[in-house]
Amino acid sequence: MKKVFCVIFFFSFSQAAFSQKNASAKYFSDGFLDTLQHRTFNYFWECVDPQTGLTPDRYPTLTFSSTAAIGFALTTYGIGVERKYISREAAADRVLTTVRYLYNLPQGDAMMGTSGYRGFYYHFLDLKTGTRFNKDIELSTVDTAWLLAGILFCQSYFNNEKESEQAIRAYADSMYRRIDWQWLYARPPLMSMGWYPDKGIHRSDWKGYDESMILYILALGSPTSPIPSEAWNGFTRTSPWMKYYGQEFISFGPLFGHQFSHSWIDFRGIKDSFMREKGIDYFENSRRATLTHQAYAKENPKKLNGYSENIWGFTACDGPADETRTIDGMRRQFFTYAARGVSADWVNDDGTIAPTAAGGSVAFAPEICVPALKAMRNQIPGLWTKYGFLDAFNQSYITDQTPNGWVDHDYLGIDQGPIIIMIENLRSELVWNVMKKNPYITNGLKRAGFTGGWLEKKSQKQ
Repeated sequence: MKKVFCVIFFFSFSQAAFSQKNASAKYFSDGFLDTLQHRTFNYFWECVDPQTGLTPDRYPTLTFSSTAAIGFALTTYGIGVERKYISREAAADRVLTTVRYLYNLPQGDAMMGTSGYRGFYYHFLDLKTGTRFNKDIELSTVDTAWLLAGILFCQSYFNNEKESEQAIRAYADSMYRRIDWQWLYARPPLMSMGWYPDKGIHRSDWKGYDESMILYILALGSPTSPIPSEAWNGFTRTSPWMKYYGQEFISFGPLFGHQFSHSWIDFRGIKDSFMREKGIDYFENSRRATLTHQAYAKENPKKLNGYSENIWGFTACDGPADETRTIDGMRRQFFTYAARGVSADWVNDDGTIAPTAAGGSVAFAPEICVPALKAMRNQIPGLWTKYGFLDAFNQSYITDQTPNGWVDHDYLGIDQGPIIIMIENLRSELVWNVMKKNPYITNGLKRAGFTGGWLEKKSQKQ
C-alpha cells in the first residue's frame, strides 16, 4: 500500500510540475518575452559602470546611482548567465567588482563623504564617488534591503569554489552581518524608514503591507543584529483587507508594493498568521491586486485616453509634468515622478501608465500581463526601444509638443528590474529557487511566522 501511494504521489507531483512548465512555456512560444527579457537585461549590463558596479537611477539622463537599482542589477546577472547572454565568469567579475566596491566605501555619521552608516546605505549615491548624493538624501532601510536582496541572491547563486565566487560569498556575508538592524528598530514593533546625519532617525515607520516586506524578513533573519519576532505582526496588523472590483485582498494602490519583495521571495503556499486567517497567501494577494488594475482601466472612471483591457498598470513611475491643464474641456492634474495606484482606499491616476506594472506582475497573472505588454509595444509609438520599454506614457497629456500624448525618454532601474526578474520567475522560478537556498532568507521567514509549502518541505529535508 505504501508503495502504491508513493507511485501515485510521484506521478501527481510530476504531472503538476509538467503542467506548470507547459503553462508558462506557452507565453514564450512567440519570442516576445525572450526579446523583452534580453533587452531589459542589456539595460543593466551596458548602462552600469563596469569599474564600480554602480547602477544609474535612470538612463540616458544620468543623475545618481540608486541603491535599490544596484540590488536589481546584481540579480539580473545570474539570469543573464542562465539565458546565455553572458558567461558565468563575466557575471562573477561584475558582481565581485560591485560588492567589493560597495563594501569598501566609507561609512560613518558625517554629513557628506560617506556611502552609509552602520551597514546601511543612502538611497542615492554619487555616480563618481559612491557617496551620499546630497544633504537631502536619507539613509534608507528599504533601499538597503533591496540592495541586500540582490547581494544575497548572488551569495547563493555563485556557489562554486572559484576564487571570484568564494570572494562574492564572503563579501555578501560581511555586508549583511555588519548591518545594525536594531539601531533603526527605534519604535517597536516597527522599523524606521531611515536616518539623517543632522536630523536623526526618520519620524516615519514601515507599517502595513507594502514594498518593505523584505526589509522585515532580512532584519528578522540577521545572525548579528536581529529584531524581535513580534515585529512582523506589528508590521502586518494595520494591513487593510478590503474588497475592490470583486476581489478581496490587502489594499495597496501602486503595483510595485505587490511586486518588489515578491521578485526575490516565492510566497506561494507559505503563510503567516495574517494570511492563515484570510485563507490565501501573499502571491494570491498580488494576483488579485493585478486583476483589479486591469478592471479599473476597463471601467476607466476618470475617462482618460487610451485605457482598455490591455492598456493598464499603475505604479510609481515618471510622468509628463507637474501642472494642471484643461484637455477636452476637463481640468486634469498631472505629475512628474509619483506613486500612481488604484485601490479601494486610495487612487492616484493622472493617465500615466508604466509597463513595469504589468511586467512586474507577469508571474502573478500572465494571462492578462503578457497581452498588456504586447499591446503597449504595438500601440504606443516610441515606447518600445533599445532596452525594452521606456518607463511610462500618458495618452491624456496633449500639448503642442505632445499632440499624441507623452512618452518618457528615460528608463528607470527600479522599474526595469522587476520586469526581467519576474519574467524569469514565470519561466524557470530561478530567482525564487536560488533564494530558497539562502539561510538568512529562510530564517527570516520562519521568525516572521511563515509556515507551510516549500518552507516546510525545506525544514523536513534539514
